[in-house]
Amino acid sequence: MTPHEIMWIIFTVTATALFLADLKLSAGKAHVITHKEATLLCAFWMLIAALFGFLTGHMLGFNKMVEFFTAYVIEYSLSVDNMFVFIMIFAYFGIPRKYQPKILTWGILGAVLMRLVLIFTGVKLIQSFSWLIYVFGGILIITAVKMILQKEGDMDPGANPVLKLLGRLIPIDKEPSDGYFFVKRHVWHATPLLATLVVIETSDLIFAVDSIPAVLAVSKDKFIVYTSNVFAVVGLRSLYFLLASVMDLFRYLKAGISIILFYVGVKMLLSGYMHIPPLFSLVVVLGILAVSILLSVLIKHPHHPAEQQKPRFPG
Repeated sequence: MTPHEIMWIIFTVTATALFLADLKLSAGKAHVITHKEATLLCAFWMLIAALFGFLTGHMLGFNKMVEFFTAYVIEYSLSVDNMFVFIMIFAYFGIPRKYQPKILTWGILGAVLMRLVLIFTGVKLIQSFSWLIYVFGGILIITAVKMILQKEGDMDPGANPVLKLLGRLIPIDKEPSDGYFFVKRHVWHATPLLATLVVIETSDLIFAVDSIPAVLAVSKDKFIVYTSNVFAVVGLRSLYFLLASVMDLFRYLKAGISIILFYVGVKMLLSGYMHIPPLFSLVVVLGILAVSILLSVLIKHPHHPAEQQKPRFPG
């Protein structure tokens, strides 16, 4: 058995066991995740990812370890920006905080399965059509420019086309209904929890179109790309609740993420002409994140909360 095969087995067993434990916790009594609990959970998931990264270095070599950590940091930083969108989606549908962990847990499961398909397809396409790496690089640069120009609150969850399709298939109730995805009135209704899950899943699909090419700029190894994605994604539930309580510390993060996307896009475009060491990319990404967070702490400005939209349910 090769080192790669051994690592695949270790990853599959570890990720499955941790996710089942997380699913059991979220399926229990609904409760609000506190700032302290979210911080401990974030630290736990980061520790697991770090241990796995060091094990990858021991089994597959130093360069693979650096690729894993670089891809993980990029994916995790992109996930931070996604979490702000999730905060807006939960507020839009009026989902109580005690029911949000359940939605996020099922959303993460969907994201893990969806990214499995997208990553293996993306790696196969690049291996078969090497010129696609330049297409992906161009997409990342365009995304970086659009992200920096996009205004807060531009997204309207009620306009989601998949949500509109759901509204045609089944009536959508307007009450959370004790944390259920479906409730029976005279006929079966979907609840706002299911509507929220649908919008989060479709939003994650859009995010994946940006984040997966960014990670492919770091490594073409399916093991590195997928495991780094999964370890970043499985910790999103705790990350969401942590960010919800410290949003002001990350208000310049979108600019930092835009610069990271621009950097990896340029790296892809230059990949046929020059080799940029993975360690250099890791230092650049960490440096950009550190500067964006430092600016958020040092530069204060008045906080003007956005006016909450009234949810519009299809049907």
